[in-house]
Amino acid sequence: MAPVPRLSLVTLGVEDLDRATAFYTTLGFERSSASVDGDVTFFRMAGSVLALYPRERLAADVGIAVAGSGFRAITLAMNCDSEADVDWVFEQWAAAGATVMMPPEHAAWGGYTGYVADLDGHLWELAYNPGWGFTADGRIDLPG
Repeated sequence: MAPVPRLSLVTLGVEDLDRATAFYTTLGFERSSASVDGDVTFFRMAGSVLALYPRERLAADVGIAVAGSGFRAITLAMNCDSEADVDWVFEQWAAAGATVMMPPEHAAWGGYTGYVADLDGHLWELAYNPGWGFTADGRIDLPG
């Protein structure tokens, strides 16, 4: 039998681990005791884990050059329960030092969405989709 497809962990390469850890902690992300000061920080999320790791070390692990900037062709998303929640979360991110890329607005697909970039330029979509709900443990409950 084939393994179940899942996204278990997202690792973000960061310039300053302590600064990035403080940023996500300020936003209410729950730090795990599995974190190792100065090495890696893990945060518990609904159904997955967010890891912060020094950018140079992450590039070395993969065997690629650390140089690179601009659009990375990926965004992360945090879905919320309502438009009001999107607005509240968006303000929290901005107050913590995130760069506002696109303020929340009504989208052509019927939802409400905005974009911010964290301290290292990782793009996050903060969104509400009226067609999606959440399970009791906070995971997205896709229709069908």
